[in-house]
Amino acid sequence: MTGTKYLRYLNPLALFDTKRTRDIFQINPTVVPERIEAAEVKVNVYDYSATELVETKLTEVDSCLAFRDSKNISWINVDGIRKADVEKLAQHFGIHALIVEDILSVAQRPKMDEIDNVLFCLLNMLYFNDRTGAVETEQISIVLGKDFVLSFQEDAGRDVFNYVRDKLRLSNSKLRISKADYLCYALIDMIVDHYFVVMEKLGERIELLEEKIIRSSNTRSLAEINRLRKELIVLRRNVGPVRDLINGFIRSENELLEERTTKYFKDIYDHILQAADLVENYRDMMMNLQDLYLSNVNLKTNEVMKVMAIVTCLLAPATVIGGIFGMNFDRIPYLHHHYGFFIAVGLMLIIPIWMLFVFRKRGWF
Repeated sequence: MTGTKYLRYLNPLALFDTKRTRDIFQINPTVVPERIEAAEVKVNVYDYSATELVETKLTEVDSCLAFRDSKNISWINVDGIRKADVEKLAQHFGIHALIVEDILSVAQRPKMDEIDNVLFCLLNMLYFNDRTGAVETEQISIVLGKDFVLSFQEDAGRDVFNYVRDKLRLSNSKLRISKADYLCYALIDMIVDHYFVVMEKLGERIELLEEKIIRSSNTRSLAEINRLRKELIVLRRNVGPVRDLINGFIRSENELLEERTTKYFKDIYDHILQAADLVENYRDMMMNLQDLYLSNVNLKTNEVMKVMAIVTCLLAPATVIGGIFGMNFDRIPYLHHHYGFFIAVGLMLIIPIWMLFVFRKRGWF
């Protein structure tokens, strides 16, 4: 652990990470955020049919425009978003300006649109950062047209589509013998399935936190509860709307979607319902952990108060005896007795010992 990490523990308020709260809740739909242009763009093209596959890696979108007229099915995946590149692809593939605006948007809510015989969906890929314990999002836009699929990603360094790429390289795979709508299904299915990977890792953190709270509750435990609740907000915000997105594909009567492919979207719908239920279960667990933390804190407080009350009761006889024999009267019993002091001290010891025996017998401690 570096020195800067140690400094966090010197300030208890820093444990609650209010900056993360601002990052989660700073979305304002009335303000159009400015997207930072990607410094580098990578274009991967998979032009395939049942008998052949052409895999091409490009560094500019101009070189992939020719695949629009290909007789095969083309998947053009653009890593790194630039406004000029998106507009150029949109113009060449006949994509509406409203879809271009959504592709260039930032922190957009997952959605599905159908404009000019083109199906468009936007959702977030989720990743779990093991170092920071945060759920990270990456917006991806998928455009389904006749014999082509365009996908736009923000981060060129990671995605969840390796399984799809491996299936495309197999000549006898279902992807190779199906149309573009099945490829669109496969991409969305990989994104939704990866939600469970993220939730599994988050669930492990919740279980560890539960054990930690049971063993000992402190300010760091409360900070951890607060942090995990924020990550659950990120999950809930990104998982919930995908249900409506998939429902849009199921209800669509567009000719781009075959009836047999619609059945596969119903399978994704079942998965996203399970994911939404799991998020709610985790949310309930966090509420229970908060109640457990408060119960442990109250239990510790009660234990401290009980000890203090017992100590006060045990000292009460000595206080009373000392107060009586310390009064300024001329005649006090045993004032000049040879063993008066020892008798007083003995009473101060015998009475508390007898009180301890009574308290113990009644089960007070």
